[in-house]
Amino acid sequence: MTSTNHSVEPAAAERKARVLLIDDEEGVLKTLSALLTRAGFAVQSTTDALEGLSAAKDPDIDVAVVDINLPNISGMELLRELKTRKHPIEVILITGAASIPSALEAVRLGAYDYLTKPFVDMEPVISSVRRAADRKQLILRNRELERLVSSQPNQDFIGQSSKMRDVFSLIEQVSYSSSTVLIQGESGTGKELVARSIHRRSNRSTKPFIAINCAAMTETLLESELFGHVKGAFTGAATSKKGLIEAATGGTLFLDEIGDMPPATQVKLLRVLQENEVRPVGSNETVKVDVRLIAATHVDLAKAMAEKRFREDLFYRLNVINITLPALRERPTDVPLLAQHFLRQYCTKLNKQIERFSDETLEALVSNRWPGNVRELENVVERASVLARGKEITVSDLPTGFGGGGRGAETDLTSLLHLNYASAKKLAISAFDKNYLRGLLRNADGNITLAANKAGLDRSNFRRLLKQNNLASTSKQPGDDADGDRDELS
Repeated sequence: MTSTNHSVEPAAAERKARVLLIDDEEGVLKTLSALLTRAGFAVQSTTDALEGLSAAKDPDIDVAVVDINLPNISGMELLRELKTRKHPIEVILITGAASIPSALEAVRLGAYDYLTKPFVDMEPVISSVRRAADRKQLILRNRELERLVSSQPNQDFIGQSSKMRDVFSLIEQVSYSSSTVLIQGESGTGKELVARSIHRRSNRSTKPFIAINCAAMTETLLESELFGHVKGAFTGAATSKKGLIEAATGGTLFLDEIGDMPPATQVKLLRVLQENEVRPVGSNETVKVDVRLIAATHVDLAKAMAEKRFREDLFYRLNVINITLPALRERPTDVPLLAQHFLRQYCTKLNKQIERFSDETLEALVSNRWPGNVRELENVVERASVLARGKEITVSDLPTGFGGGGRGAETDLTSLLHLNYASAKKLAISAFDKNYLRGLLRNADGNITLAANKAGLDRSNFRRLLKQNNLASTSKQPGDDADGDRDELS
């Protein structure tokens, strides 16, 4: 087995997607290996199908690029075997003699893509491998999110911020109905968790909940998955296949990343919503369906509609009930709670006895900007749990340069002071800019009583915060109020 491994040396570097190449032509292997390595992938390669099957047992392999015409075992047989394994792996088939039947068979067996040699333009190859690797990671993340939900039978979400309480309330209000719901928010905020929570609380909870990612597959494959087909609809359609919309009848269909749905598919979905019926590919008959649709996207649909990438009529059909999930940076009081929750999970998983985060570590977590939201936080906590040596996670266990995002005076200091951690007061002050306290005093003309009222704190606690940060003196000044509470800013 010829093999090329390119590992990332720095501990904080992003993991490279791992690709396994299986082709009996040495020249093809060398070309693809060099191409994908330059594109940033870690590549292994082999000319032997049996060795390839053995190598694919590694759960870290993201994508296998497999030649159809292999000696001993065909690429189709190898694809069929790989798709039966517990660990997900995306498979891209390559061939020098493409045909429609073989392409359809590849899709039926679960191939991510089907490419034809020789590769005149290498960019489609790189793009296909990258999308396949992303899809594998998406599957893994969804599995982890599902585990998180199932481990909390009485609580779908962790959070006590006012924004998340509003989300919880809205979920409770809309769950009983069958109205369409549109969930918007950045990637990693938990849109699928919201959809599942709505389904579990509804009168459809005993029926299927089916989720599909509209951005994870090609237009043709997406339509086949959604609407199904009848026997003989196209070459290779040996049996009829029920689409996911029909399969979800009585239950809930969750369309993730609907903002990336192709325009032609949008038209067909709109008809389903209008008529409550679906027409399988190749059929002249429609099938009545009773399905609640919940859609989610991180795309700005208003902009997409302005650019004619998303249909307005479909948007209004979807946007009957709108739930917008806040980014993690918009609810900093939830960060320590989520971090502690994930810490308990990974201590159990790793069989480690880690009891807490240091104050400095919590400060770094709270002050980070979290572009990847809750999903990114979980990954950081997992990494720290693996690296931690004692009973406390320290800043050194976090990624290099972590926690430098910072925030300003807009942070809700009052809610931070109500965190259920002994170190919350210190965290609240040190994690955010002192301009917040300076601004309160400045707006109150130096009057502590007024400034404390604006912060939602009693005067003695507010004075204590000021002293801890050397922001005020205690000398009386002319013009004090009745309590003599005017302090000068330091």
